[in-house]
Amino acid sequence: MSAVTLVPGATSLSTLFPIWNAGAAAVLDRAARPAVEAAAGKVAAAAGGEDAVYGVNTGFGKLASVKVASADTAQLQRNLILSHCCGVGEPLDVPTTRLMMALKLLSLGRGASGVRWELIALIEGMLAEGITPVVPSQGSVGASGDLAPLAHMAAAMLGEGEVDVAGQRQSATAALEAAGLRPIVLGAKEGLALINGTQFSTACALTGLWRAWRGAVASTVTAALSTDAIMGSTAPLLAEIHALRGHAGQIEVADRMRRIMDGSEIRESHREGDPRVQDPYCIRCQPQVVGAAVDMLRMAARTLSIEANAVTDNPLVLMDDDRIVSGGNFHAEPVAMAADQIAIAVAEIGAIAQRRVALMVDPTLSHDLPPFLTPDPGLNSGFMIAEVTTAALMSENKHLAAPCSIDSTPTSANQEDHVSMAAHGARRLSRMADNLMVILGVELLCGAQGVEFRAPLATSAPLARVVARLREDVPALGVDRVLAPDIETAAALVGELTLDDTIGGMSLEET
Repeated sequence: MSAVTLVPGATSLSTLFPIWNAGAAAVLDRAARPAVEAAAGKVAAAAGGEDAVYGVNTGFGKLASVKVASADTAQLQRNLILSHCCGVGEPLDVPTTRLMMALKLLSLGRGASGVRWELIALIEGMLAEGITPVVPSQGSVGASGDLAPLAHMAAAMLGEGEVDVAGQRQSATAALEAAGLRPIVLGAKEGLALINGTQFSTACALTGLWRAWRGAVASTVTAALSTDAIMGSTAPLLAEIHALRGHAGQIEVADRMRRIMDGSEIRESHREGDPRVQDPYCIRCQPQVVGAAVDMLRMAARTLSIEANAVTDNPLVLMDDDRIVSGGNFHAEPVAMAADQIAIAVAEIGAIAQRRVALMVDPTLSHDLPPFLTPDPGLNSGFMIAEVTTAALMSENKHLAAPCSIDSTPTSANQEDHVSMAAHGARRLSRMADNLMVILGVELLCGAQGVEFRAPLATSAPLARVVARLREDVPALGVDRVLAPDIETAAALVGELTLDDTIGGMSLEET
């Protein structure tokens, strides 16, 4: 795969997606180089000057009043990186780490950070050669930048610490040497430019966003399957209903589900004479709930798209004003709030899906499906405990969805006295997405079992393809068996449930 070209200030999330999803390399648009080098020259001049300029010839944070001699500039920046390598916990996964590196390229490429092009070229080279720093995932509070995680990334550029190459850990020095890359000696401000910024939090939030979007799209398929399984009504999907409310996500989800279910013999069989007047909310209100989640995810995408292109280090080189000034763009509050939005959306998509699982296994609500979807209930328990598992994961996601952006704690001797907590707000999203995929996977298993019980009536052609795909890997449940592997397989399959080839796609980024 060819490298993705990043245009500073104008790179879309869809452009960034292959870096995370397919391991693509990334390079900056070469048109960015003059501005980058001009800012680097400005910083070099300041480093040799008499005036104190934060992070260029001073200490950091509470030590900003301490002037540092120009001869010690390189040591100052190296010490900054090494001292900030205080991350703990499991390493960040390789795809998200590579995305973080690409986001750092975008930020530095705006020409306001004052780094040399040599530093940018090293990040590009590491991405091209598959050299991924081992970055502990805990340690950032999301203010003054994601200091600890980004320091571990920067340390690898100095030849310190460990990197991942093709799934194997090795020393950064050895990996760089083997790839023909040289560790960098940092110039004035360059260490600060690397570790100030929101790229760790933003990369984790984007990972969560993309996985949440897959869940939202998949849930339109699993919900349609569940609706047919319990012989639910499609009247609540009528376009006129949703047009009267006007929310774009709701309208789109309803339209998508209508097309997915179109042509179902099961649906046509009970249009007349069905004694039920209305279905439970988990069937009837799927467009309203997941449509709201779709709208919220798109809102978060807009925020993260801006942040992905933002300059978030400090101080900033304002070439038009011929100044180097301190600010607070490193504060990750926008990312924290976007992560909270994503978390709420994920929790709600899973919550309504879990109720559909509960509906399908309950013979008093499932319109004559056998108890727990087993052909021989009593002797067999069927999907009884699979439903309990979804309840556990739904509840866990509710707890995890509690907002992180409203938390704060003073750090760095009260210099950083309000922080965003964006890092752990974003990190939790992958765990929540894992839980959501399992809930939807169990719904897929139950929905497929349910529509098969309606034979000889057939479901719609799109849903029949979904069931057939599931049955390639997971047979229908007759007598009881260990279901954990089936659940794992179905959860992995959920990400494939787009059906875009026949019913059209849903776009995360609004055009």
